[in-house]
Parts: sequence; structure tokens; C-alpha cells
Amino acid sequence: MKKFLLLIVMLLVLFYHGALAQVTVSGRITDATDGSPIPGVNIVEKGTTNGTVSDFDGNYTLSLSEEATIVFSFVGYVTQEVLVAGRSTIDISLNTDVQQLSEVVVIGYGEVEERDATGAVTTVSAEDFNQGVIASPEQLIQGRTAGVQVTEASGEPGAGVSIRIRGTSSIRSNNNPLFVVDGVPLGGNDASGGSENLSFGESSARNPLNFINPNDIESISVLKDASAAAIYGSRGANGVVIITTKSGKGIDAGGLDYSSSISVARIAKEFDLLGPEEFLDAAEDLGGNRSELDLGGSTDWQDEIFRTAITHQHNLSFGGGNERGDFRISLGLLDQEGIVERSGLERRTARFSGSYNFFDERLTFSTQLTVADVDDESVPITNDAGFAGDLLVAAWTANPTQPVRDANGVLVQRGVDQLNPVAMLELSQDETNTVRTLANFTTSFEIIEGLTFKNVLGFDRSSSSRGSAFSSDLVAANIQPDPTNNRLGGRLGLLDVEIDNQLVENYFSYTKELSGSVDLDALLGHSYQRFRRSTETILAQGFRTSDPKLMINNLSSFDALNGDMVGSSTNTEDELQSFFGRANINVYDKYLFTATLRADGSTRFGGDNKYGYFPSFAFAWRLSDEAFAPGFFSDLKLRLGYGVTGNQEIPNNLFQPRQRFEAYEFDNADVARGELRNVTFENPGIKWETTAQINVGVDYGFFDNRVRGSIEYYRKNTSDLLFRIQSAQPAPNEFTWRNLDADIINEGLEFNIEADVIDGGDFSWDVLANVGYNDNRVENFDGLVNTGAIRGQGLSNAFAQRIAGGQPLYAYFLRNFAGFNEDGQSIYPNGDFQEFTGDSPLPSYNAGLTNRFGYKNFEMSIFFTGQFGQEIYNNTQNALFTAGALGNGRNVTDDVPGNGESNLNAPDVSTRFLENGSFVRLQNITLGYNFDTSNWNFISALRIFATGQNLALFTDYSGLDPEVNNDAAIDEIPSFGVDYTAYPRARTFTFGVSASF
Repeated sequence: MKKFLLLIVMLLVLFYHGALAQVTVSGRITDATDGSPIPGVNIVEKGTTNGTVSDFDGNYTLSLSEEATIVFSFVGYVTQEVLVAGRSTIDISLNTDVQQLSEVVVIGYGEVEERDATGAVTTVSAEDFNQGVIASPEQLIQGRTAGVQVTEASGEPGAGVSIRIRGTSSIRSNNNPLFVVDGVPLGGNDASGGSENLSFGESSARNPLNFINPNDIESISVLKDASAAAIYGSRGANGVVIITTKSGKGIDAGGLDYSSSISVARIAKEFDLLGPEEFLDAAEDLGGNRSELDLGGSTDWQDEIFRTAITHQHNLSFGGGNERGDFRISLGLLDQEGIVERSGLERRTARFSGSYNFFDERLTFSTQLTVADVDDESVPITNDAGFAGDLLVAAWTANPTQPVRDANGVLVQRGVDQLNPVAMLELSQDETNTVRTLANFTTSFEIIEGLTFKNVLGFDRSSSSRGSAFSSDLVAANIQPDPTNNRLGGRLGLLDVEIDNQLVENYFSYTKELSGSVDLDALLGHSYQRFRRSTETILAQGFRTSDPKLMINNLSSFDALNGDMVGSSTNTEDELQSFFGRANINVYDKYLFTATLRADGSTRFGGDNKYGYFPSFAFAWRLSDEAFAPGFFSDLKLRLGYGVTGNQEIPNNLFQPRQRFEAYEFDNADVARGELRNVTFENPGIKWETTAQINVGVDYGFFDNRVRGSIEYYRKNTSDLLFRIQSAQPAPNEFTWRNLDADIINEGLEFNIEADVIDGGDFSWDVLANVGYNDNRVENFDGLVNTGAIRGQGLSNAFAQRIAGGQPLYAYFLRNFAGFNEDGQSIYPNGDFQEFTGDSPLPSYNAGLTNRFGYKNFEMSIFFTGQFGQEIYNNTQNALFTAGALGNGRNVTDDVPGNGESNLNAPDVSTRFLENGSFVRLQNITLGYNFDTSNWNFISALRIFATGQNLALFTDYSGLDPEVNNDAAIDEIPSFGVDYTAYPRARTFTFGVSASF
């Protein structure tokens, strides 16, 4: 009994002592320089995961042992450790850490402090990303970086995006940069399929980067010059974009974040088409029969196909970390409606990031895993709609007196050349599902002090299925039943795409202080990457059902007796083996040297040039540390760099003779049978396309770096251009691949500035601006290559651009239009033939301007972007909006009647439709409010915000939007700057909330 009582007493004493040992500490954290509060400071009980963060006013509260030590840490400040010693109030002033003031930028196979960077590298962090409805990572940095042009193909949800870093460098190869996500270089192919030409033309695949949730991205680094990108060798010619995703570092254990938003979007601009009476009057003036044209209705066809689109976004993440490791789990949902009825994108993502270290951080395991399930819903808007047109052509040219439905509610369909746009929407289906998984597993082991070995295993797998179908109820060419041939109607196209890419990398990194004034940072490694891609295509016509969704999901409805069904498949595999090394030498912390070499071996090239070698060298001199430097510079650094990079984004295996059974396709009412065709011929001498680049840069800072930025000059020379040449017949080979004896030059300047205009008290104002200039030209080329296909009635085989020496890429090659004569015929002073106009579709200048304001708990950001010096060919006006079209009973814009043009005048390809494409866009305004949560129990941060996107456009271009890039390729030669029936852009307003718990 006594022992039992003694035990009770001891437990009570221990309980009492424990209760006395706990204390609640609160306080305020400020900047030691100006006394301003510091939000977001990590406050942790040393040796535990018990912690919190300071609120917007720098206040914090934490319960812990009265004998504990508190660790206060924040990026850019010296970490402090304070003993509690029973106190309940501890105010802290943090001192600036000069060594941390330089931001860390991510480069290939590592990271470096910005102050030690020798190459042209720009990093955009999450706080500077574009806001609102964002479907892919490229949209986050549009207009944010000098020398980087980001152009969306159209306003369609998930549409493709082209990125040009310091200009366009290749004629035939892919001009997009290499994307590296958490250390895994992605393949450059589409992850889904484009739609087959079922009657209205073909459409492009969606953006392959749509699988990445922008909310999971921490930062995006752009490697612009060769000295930075050469570490990626044969894939770095167009620059490198490194995407770093979020981790659990710096998050309290059990940190939970949630954000949600709803967006409302409408078409930003519509064409001013003729109303019913205007249409009848104008058509009658051109000799049309009013009674035949008047169908008794009044329909605004644009209102019939466009809608107010609603988008929902939800993101949830949970994570944390300590000195042993960290983790982060996130879920995301984007449900985006398109502004065209029945179009949209739905993306579901799940992601895990984690790391853990052993043996005093000598051994570390880490992984990142992303899984995305993306559903795309498309409509019949295509790249190459001819006379039959597509959905937009039908909506813009349809007779405004035609009703949508008759008195019985049945769709009014008058003929194959007078399509009902609503019928096209309701009697078609186009859906794509893509499941993609990206993962990497990294093991890092410190062998001895300064020497670390790292192994990276990565894989990128996706599976995509696209089905598009038109019902037999649609009155359109080749779609409806054909009784004369006893054939049922309806058409179907199915396309499956499978991708399986794998990565194995092993490399050593070594850091060593060679002496008191010389530091070495070296890298040596090996990389192996395999790319596999397979496709399966089925085309069918003649179905027993008129339900397009059933046609896609159930092929048993196909009429095997009287219908046609054909299929084809492809399977390609490429391998890339690489050896790479890099050395950084820092002398006296003022003279910085970098040397890089990468050797790439690719299965795409023959034995004579299987391997390519890509060196680079760079030097930086921190002038601000020299005694002779002017005192008003707080930072001044000169950078010089030279390097060679390559481009292997070309058709695989160009050196061996190969044949392929060419795919089947629809040819009007029939199915064109495929045949065995030559793909390549023996050519073991073909070699790499290479880009040599020099870069001269100056980093500067004034007034203790309150004004900072950089100035860059570069010159890129791309040579040994890979090109397919048609052989003059008769010849044993139809064509041959060769390296052109030509050069593409991109030369330019970049200017970037950031300024803390006002920083103190309740109000702050920051300005960020960038301007890039680029001059593009083709030199030493004696050939002529046509591209820039122009589509529409009477425009078969028409083109608007030509590649030639002494011209920019895709230079306009047109008739010189000078108006109409008294008979309404076009006047061409230099003759009725095409010639170079001296104009380019490539912008000479790209610019971005951001103003950020803060007042107490309010914050606002205003962002403008612009492109200048480019011309746009308005193929839409050329094909649709002419008096000739009006005379044929098609609607036109209200500026066509009365312009003096004869209805007999052909819509020639001429400078008449070439327009100035320069613009300034008010791209984004965001207004937010951060609540004071210092006295809230469960919420550590709460923010509400409103964002407007594409709020205003200032341009002389008469089309819907000058920022377009319709696929107008000819014989796979790409083009740029042709506008033809592109899916319109939206003006979007978003309202949202984000909270941390």
C-alpha cells in the first residue's frame, strides 16, 4: 500500500513539474535596420518539430518548455538562437545576412548563388508568376523575362504554347526549349494526338505540359545563353527551362494549405458582323436576290456558339520538415470551361515530394512523383479549314436571317455549303483523355567531405486516347449518308498515343577550398535517356447510330458491310547517351571561371557523326569589389560567355534506308489507301545542327540594391541546318536529308530592371521591367523554301512566306497591293506576282512591366506585356470577309460593304491582308487582402484576392487578337504569324481565397 501511495505521489510530482515546465512565449520580430515587421519567420523549439511562423505584423505565439531554446530563421537574415529562461515575451530583431542576399538560382545539375552566376540565367519565383486561370507552366512566365517570347496558339483551354528564347534558330527542327522538371529532361513530343481530318480540317494536339499543376511550382529558371545551357548539350540549342516544384522545406510539421477560386470568362472581342437587314441590303447591292436570301429569322451566330465560361480551381497540400527531412503531398483540380460551347479542360493532379537523410546528412534519399489525369473536350475548330470551313467559319459567314431551329425544334440545315454552327456543335464529339506520370528517385551520398555521388532514376509515362466523331445527322460534305452507294453516314477518328521515357544519371560533385583565395566546384557525370513513342489510329465511316459519343465508345455500331474502317500504327525508339563535366573556380570571390563540356551520342545519327561535342566557357568579374569601382554601385559584375549547343529534335534515324506503310486518310467521300513509301535513305554523314553563342552581360545594383538588374548582348549562329531536300527527278531517291550550308543569326540586347521605389512604413511600391530586342536573319543560303499556307475558297496552294538568304525566317512574300481601280480590280504596281515585302512575323521587341503595391494588409499587382515590330497575315479576312464572299451569300464584317471592291475580285494573297501586329496588353491585375490571424487559433494565414486577365488590348490589328500562331506549315516547314480562324481569347475575372492551417 505504501509503495502504491509513493508511486501516486511521484506521478503527481512529475505531472506538476511538467506543467510548470511549459510556458507560452509570444513576441514580435522586426528588421534590425528599419524596425519593420518580418512576416513568415520560422520559429522552432530547437531539437524538435514544435514551431510556428510569424504573421503579417511579425507577431508569433509558441508553447514550449521553459528551459528550451528558440531558433528564429528567415531567408536573407542571420539565424538567431535564444534561451527561453522562463520568459513569456521575447521580441527579436533580425540582422540582414549579406551572404544570403544573393538569391539561389537553379542551373543544370545544381544551383548557384545569383552573385556567383557566370551565365545568363533568369529565375522567376512563385510570387512573380502570372495569376488567374493558368493551364500550363509557360503561361506563368509570359512577359516576365527579357528575351523570352511566349505565344499561345489560341485561346482554347490547354492550347499549345510556343516559347522562343533569344529568337528562332532552326528551319525544320523544334524551336521550343528543353524542359527539365525536378531534374528530369522531358521529351519534346506531343503527349496526345491531334484530330484527324474528318471533313473540316485537322487540329493540333494540346499542350504536353498541361499535366503540371502550376500551384505545385516553386520557381522557373531560364538558361538563355550557351555557357549556361551547354551542360545539356544536344538538347540545349533553344535554351533550357528548369521547373522546380515545391517541397516541405521550411513548413511547420503538419502544415495544411488550401486555395480555391472561381472564374468567369467571356470572349474578349467579337467580329462586327452584318445584322439581318444590313446583310440583305448589302447583298442586294451586289446583285443578290433579297427574297431568296431572306430566310425569315434573326440569328446572332456568335451568341449561339460563344458562352460565359465558368472555371473552378481547388488545391490542397499537406507537408512539413525538420533537420532530417521533409515531405509534401498535394491534390489539385482544375475544371475550365471554354468560351465556345462544349469545349473545356478538366485536370486532376496528385503529387508527392519527400526526402530523408541519414548519418548526419551524408546519405539522402529523395523522390518527386506527379500523376495527372487530363480530360480535353474540343470542338470543330481546325488549323486548315478549306472551302467547307470549320465551326468558326460557319458562325462568321452564316446567313443571319437563318433560324437555328424550325417551329418544331428541329435544327435547320440548308446544305453542305451553308453549315449550321449549332448543328456542328450538337452533332459532333471530340474528347481526349491523357494520364501522365512523372517521377524521379534520387540517392545522394557524401563519400568524403566535399565529394558527393548522386544517382537519379527518372521515368515519364503517358497514355492518351482521343476520339472525334460526326453524326450522320449533320448535313455536311462526306458526313451524311450516301444512298447512291448504299453507305450509312457518320465519320470517326480514334488516336491512341503511348509514351515511355526513362532516365538514368550518375554523377560526382566536388567542392574544395584549394587555398585561402581559390574555391573549386566541379561536376562529372554520365547520363542515359531512352525515348519510346507509339501510336495507333483508326478511321471509320458508315455507322448504324447517329450518336457521336456512342460511335467513339462502341465500335460495334460500325456498319461492317457497307462502311470503311482502316487502321495504322507507329512505334519509335531513340536513345541518348551523354558524358558531361563542369568546373567552377572562384578566385578571391571576385574572379569567377566556368568551363563545361558535354558529349552526346544519339541513335538519330549515323556512325560518322554519332557523337556531338558541346563545350562552353564563361568568366565573371565582380567589379564592385574592386577599389576603383565607383562607390554608388552596390553591385557590379561583368560576365563573358561562349558556348556551343546542339539540336536533336528531328525525325529519328535519318542515316539508314527505311520504309514505312503510309497511313490511311479520308479523301473526300472515300478512304485513301496507304502505300509503302521511303522515309529515309542511306546517309551516314549527316551531323548535328549546332548553335554557337557569345554573351556579354553586366549585372548592376544601386542604392544598396534597391535598384538592380542586368544588361545583356548576345549573338547566336545556328549552322549545319537539318533539312529535307526533294531530289530532281529522275533520281534513285525521292528526297534526301542534308545539312544546309546556311546560317541563322539571332542578335540582340536584353535589359532588366527591378526597383524598390518605396519601401517603408505602411506603403510599398516595386517596379519590375524587362525589354528584349532580337534581330533574326538567314545568311549564306542560296535556296528558296515556301511556307505560310493560306487557306480558304480560291486559295488552293497559296502561300505567304518564303525562307531565303538575306531575309528573316518566314519573311513575307506577297503581291504588293495598292488599292482598287475604278472597275473594282486590285492594283499591283510591281506586277501580279509575289515578292519580298521586307516584313517579318517575328517581333523585334518583347517587353513586360509590373507594378506591385502594398498598403497595410492590401496588395496589388498590375502587369503589362507587349510585342513590337512584327506583321500578322490576316488569313481570316483574306478568306472570309471580302465583297466576293458577300456576293456569294455569306455574311461579312460591317466594313466590307461600300469599300469599292467588286464582287468579282479574287481574294489574292497580297499586302492588303498584311497588318501591323504590335500590341500592348494589360495582361493581369490582382488585388489581394491578407487577414491578421495572430489571434486566430486554427488559421495561420488567410488571403482573399481578385484577378483580371486580358483586361485591355492596344493594337492596330483588325483581327480578334494579334498574338496568334496558327499552324500554317507547308511540307512540315513551320511558319509563324498567320491568323486563321483561331479559337478566340477570353477576358477572365477570378475570385479566390487561400488559407494555411
